[in-house]
Amino acid sequence: MSEFSFSDHSHRRFNPLTQTWVLCSPHRAKRPWLGQVEEAANEQRPAYDPQCYLCPGNRRATGAQNAQYSSTYVFPNDYAAVHAAQPDCTRAALAQVAGTQAIGELFRVESTLGQCKVLCFSPRHDLTLPELSVDEISAVVRAWQQLYTSLSEDPDIRYVQL
Repeated sequence: MSEFSFSDHSHRRFNPLTQTWVLCSPHRAKRPWLGQVEEAANEQRPAYDPQCYLCPGNRRATGAQNAQYSSTYVFPNDYAAVHAAQPDCTRAALAQVAGTQAIGELFRVESTLGQCKVLCFSPRHDLTLPELSVDEISAVVRAWQQLYTSLSEDPDIRYVQL
């Protein structure tokens, strides 16, 4: 496994003012950006978009290819906030970014592990959740339940957020 990097690996930093830990996921800044945010248009959206990273059968930004799914579809997030495996944050890695004198009370960091999934509600690019049928929404809820159950059973995962 590679050496821990503050720009590539998720970690927690301790906030001494609030006495809480804060998740840092610097590698997520490397996600592709598909343009500026604009107001929603009242135009027809295509049922399938060959450029969309989430549509069935399309390649995602990382080169992975989606299945030809026909209902809800779950896959690992290519730009996840946390990862199931990564190197530990060592004192040497910490000293490289903070200097040896900053380590301790004011700058506490530790590695953090986890999983992030993407759940596509529908193979249809043009539909949002309220536009799905009751049966399709039920499939989304069942997928959420299955994800929650499977992640909750993992002894290394202490918190599940959907």
